Amino acid sequence: MSKFVFVTGGLIENVGKGVTASALARLLKNSGLKVDMLKVCSYLNIDPGTMSPYQHGEVFVTEDGSETDLDLGNYERFLDEDMSRKNYLTGGMVYSSVINKERLGKYVGSTVRVIPQITSEIKDFILNLSNDETDIVIVELSGTTSDYENGVYLQAIKQLVSEIGNENVFLLHMGVVPKLETTGEVRIEILENSVQRLNTFGLVPDAIVCRTVNTVVFTDEVKRRIARRCSLANGTRVIHVQNLDTIYEVPIILQNEGLDQLLFTKFNIDAPKADLNTWEFMVKNFKENYPEIRFCVVGKYTKVNDAYLSIEEAIKHACTYNQVRAKIDFIDAEDIEEYGVEKFLKGAKAIIVPPGWGSRGVNGMLTAVQYARENKIPFLGIGLGMQMAVIEFARNVIKYESANTTEIDPNTEFPVIDVMKEQKAIVMNGKTMRLGAYDCVFDPNSKSQTLYGQELISERHRHRYEFNSKYHEKFEENGMTLAGMNPQSKLIEIIELQNHPFFVGVTFEPECKSRPNKPHPLFLGLVNTAKSVRS
Repeated sequence: MSKFVFVTGGLIENVGKGVTASALARLLKNSGLKVDMLKVCSYLNIDPGTMSPYQHGEVFVTEDGSETDLDLGNYERFLDEDMSRKNYLTGGMVYSSVINKERLGKYVGSTVRVIPQITSEIKDFILNLSNDETDIVIVELSGTTSDYENGVYLQAIKQLVSEIGNENVFLLHMGVVPKLETTGEVRIEILENSVQRLNTFGLVPDAIVCRTVNTVVFTDEVKRRIARRCSLANGTRVIHVQNLDTIYEVPIILQNEGLDQLLFTKFNIDAPKADLNTWEFMVKNFKENYPEIRFCVVGKYTKVNDAYLSIEEAIKHACTYNQVRAKIDFIDAEDIEEYGVEKFLKGAKAIIVPPGWGSRGVNGMLTAVQYARENKIPFLGIGLGMQMAVIEFARNVIKYESANTTEIDPNTEFPVIDVMKEQKAIVMNGKTMRLGAYDCVFDPNSKSQTLYGQELISERHRHRYEFNSKYHEKFEENGMTLAGMNPQSKLIEIIELQNHPFFVGVTFEPECKSRPNKPHPLFLGLVNTAKSVRS
């Protein structure tokens, strides 16, 4: 049976549980262990697919088409392994499953309650990840220990500890240790209170990760004080992680702090110390003071830090590979509509228009696309960004002045973006939306094939509207290459603009497959072109 690591959070959210869990997974993998991961979100949505980025941040899509939490992106980037629907659990999934079982008579007349039916459902999902091939399963619980809805998950964890044995479970708790600016004191009360909340469920952490800002002096005495106040055996079980230049440095910090050895001792695992030499070399490159390049991401949700997290990381991956440093400006498309394009995009070395839904900010995105096209600025349009590139080209080059997407104008005279019958035929369950991995075959003369270095690729999708095949010839006649299509449905996957340094639009979301040690080919091409184009 696999061993389990549960990662819980203190009384303040967004302290880096996902990055810490991912970094620990990488550290264990480099020790030769097989690691699997699970993100548990307590909200009652089935998944975040219908949630606003203002509520949840980005939606990360997996190979099998699951719409998941952004931390699965962190899992993939650190582990360099694909996640799937088995790696993600929500409160909505738990309660829906229990109710469906009740309707089918699976509980043979029993009264259905939170305990035992809901907690059993949670435990079953977690235990399904355990197998003979997986050494350790890392389970990250979203939110904080004070969240009311997290109580049932903490109860389920307590039950699991009793059922599979404490020797098979490692509880890793995370919290913030702030410093008072007035006195310079390091205060641990917030952390202590969150641990007391865990204790009410009969849970005692095996180790605590303390997050601090760089100005905190985290001495051995502070570690001993935290250990005494939080029921830990000694200060070696207190792991200190301060703010870092790059998140990819966290595995190195965790190793230096001895977290891996604490796990090996608890689980009685005889594993070698992780070889992080290659990883450290990569981190060194991320921290180099390379020449700076300015990227402008023009989108709808730019006021939310995590709305385009995977795109931000993909840019950084490609920049480090190209030995440049990214200066990324996230620009609200509505601000361009109000204040003009020059104010925001002048001096940009590359422009990206990311995915999105709905009509808000569309005119600002169209203006950004036109600015990139006319000024020969390297451009990448993703999802909605690709659709904007098609519409802008149709209006200003082909002179279909009323061209639009039927998402915004169902009665447009020129529906260059539409829901296509081919799409309906290939999507399961009658949904008019492409989710997950689909193949793409390149035009052999395309720039994209040169970048990928192969004729057939697979990329992840999350969209409903497509390039309208009715207009293929008209676009190619006017200088837009339809560079790639899905071989099964003949739906267009990639468009390129001729006579432009780099102008590419894709229906899929390439950022989902970028890794710090394996940058995505399209982002590499964008960055490489931006680096070589004169200001």
